[in-house]
Amino acid sequence: MNQAPSSREFPVARDPAEGDQADPVLAVDAGLEALLVVWGRAQEGLGTRVSPSQLRALLVVDRLGEVNVNGLAEELGAVASSASRLCDRLEAAGLVRRVVSARNRREVLVGLTGDGRRLVAELAERRRRDLAEVLVRMSPAGRASLLDGLRELRAAVRHPPADRAGADRNSADRNSADPGADRDRSET
Repeated sequence: MNQAPSSREFPVARDPAEGDQADPVLAVDAGLEALLVVWGRAQEGLGTRVSPSQLRALLVVDRLGEVNVNGLAEELGAVASSASRLCDRLEAAGLVRRVVSARNRREVLVGLTGDGRRLVAELAERRRRDLAEVLVRMSPAGRASLLDGLRELRAAVRHPPADRAGADRNSADRNSADPGADRDRSET
């Protein structure tokens, strides 16, 4: 008989086949899918206070500190008008505030409020608790290998090849030039 998983089990959408080990892309995809399940559970624990796109924006603002809307849009891969509307909703919810830049009075910066910082901290605590529960079920050698691999993955993501970074920028430029892209990405 099929039973629903307990609240502390982490169902993964698919179980990677043994053959995935021969294809690193499939193995990494399956591992990231498992991490997304853990991330999603932490986010679900927040209730319906923020949408996934709002949460992404809060995490970016938390990481960067105060940031202007154009900088936020770039980090989110969105157009500025979409990021501005996202900030409108977050400001109305009391999670971000807008302030005039001390260096340039024409620039408006977005920063977290106390409630925004508490929400981000709550998410981080939930995520870390859930990850700790998963990691304790791994062997010490498996944890060490995972940490080494994640460090290398993070470095590779942060430093894409120059030609790829240019291609991504060109794609973003095309999207922002498309009048329909703003509408299609309004929840970004």
